[in-house]
Amino acid sequence: MRSVFLYTAARFGIFLATAGILFLFGARDLLLLGLAVLISGVISFVLLSRQRDAMSAAVVTGVRGGRAKLDKSRTSEDA
Repeated sequence: MRSVFLYTAARFGIFLATAGILFLFGARDLLLLGLAVLISGVISFVLLSRQRDAMSAAVVTGVRGGRAKLDKSRTSEDA
């Protein structure tokens, strides 16, 4: 769960930094929001690949653990 939080915080930080820089260059309103989303998405894709991989591994592990618990409880109810 920690990797999910770190990745999300890093994405949000990159978005805020990008929006701040664009604001200083004169972008406002919807243009600011749209450009910040696009530019920060590209930057995050390049810079946060390791964190994204760690987050996806944590999510997959969590889902598999939840499915295993569900299957175990399902089979114990049937027995």
